[in-house]
Amino acid sequence: MTSVTNPETANCFSSSTLELAEKRTRSSSSPSPPSSSASRRERAVQPPRCRRRGANMGNLLKVLTCTDLEQEPNFFLDFENAQPTEGEREVWQQVDVVLKDAKAILDQLQTYKGAGRQIREAIQNPSDEALQEQAWLAVVPLVGRLKKFYEFSQRLEAALHSLLGALTNETYDDPTQHLEREQALAKQFAEILHFTLRFDELKMTTPAIQNDFSYYRRTLSRMRINNLPAEGENEVNNELANRISLFYADATPMLKTLSDGTTRFVSENKNLPIENTTDCLSTMASVCKVMLETPEYRSRFASEDTVSFCLRVMVGVIILYDYVHPVGAFAKSSKIDMKGCIKVLKDQPPNTVDGLLNALRYTTKHLNDESTNKSIKLMLQ
Repeated sequence: MTSVTNPETANCFSSSTLELAEKRTRSSSSPSPPSSSASRRERAVQPPRCRRRGANMGNLLKVLTCTDLEQEPNFFLDFENAQPTEGEREVWQQVDVVLKDAKAILDQLQTYKGAGRQIREAIQNPSDEALQEQAWLAVVPLVGRLKKFYEFSQRLEAALHSLLGALTNETYDDPTQHLEREQALAKQFAEILHFTLRFDELKMTTPAIQNDFSYYRRTLSRMRINNLPAEGENEVNNELANRISLFYADATPMLKTLSDGTTRFVSENKNLPIENTTDCLSTMASVCKVMLETPEYRSRFASEDTVSFCLRVMVGVIILYDYVHPVGAFAKSSKIDMKGCIKVLKDQPPNTVDGLLNALRYTTKHLNDESTNKSIKLMLQ
């Protein structure tokens, strides 16, 4: 099918063309083989079946390119330069405040060295008060940093709720329209997913985080028993320490925060069909896949970093979809082309996407279900 991606081009079609296209879509009889080039050109305007069909010329573009499972969204989502429209600005500004702190969080996590040496010396010499003091003084500021990471996860979840509220409401007929017309918000959603997967990658390679926090909690408990003053307790009290401990106990704490947050968003907005949220996620995954595998779109990326950004976002929305959708991303009824997404990942240079493939292998919910296609399981082995 000839893809129409320019609204101005769409306007040149007459209303009779739309009527012809709709009649062909409703027809239950199979079209006869084309007998001439003119016949083939006429068939080229026949749209796929769509759940929603535009009622005026402004929606002709969506009629001709409407996507369900048969055809994927075909537009360029400008992750590099999208700017908010007036309608997006309020939510965009709220989320921007959070995202401005994201890079600093990643930098602080990347440079996290831990207090392993001081802790080992303190444990090996339990009667040496000076070593106990050194270990405690080394751990307390690190725990303050871990607390900051945890609190940022709560802010990130709130930002996610704001974006989902904007991208799944009834302003537009379908998620494709939302993502195409609210590109600045879609970009922010992508930035949250990119941050989340990057944070969890760094956390998994930093075992000092849990070692430091465990030592902090043990030492704090011992100080309480002995009625000793603990200056660090004002930083993280026992109740908060329990929540932070649960956060870091998960292999991918930020992803779990987003997954739980998306599930909460669905349950708290009962007047909003769950399909609004899952379709938004599946459409985002499809848009990323199409941009990555289409040379015309990929050539528009000004930076090669945008390729890795797009790959990370695609994997992030797949994982969220797998948690939120009742049967997940790997079932036959899934609106995500999982084989296509995995192929896009495997087509990248060797050793550049191992972490993303592992995220699909080990952090999704439904991969090992009996309903998952065996060929998909084989692709991820």
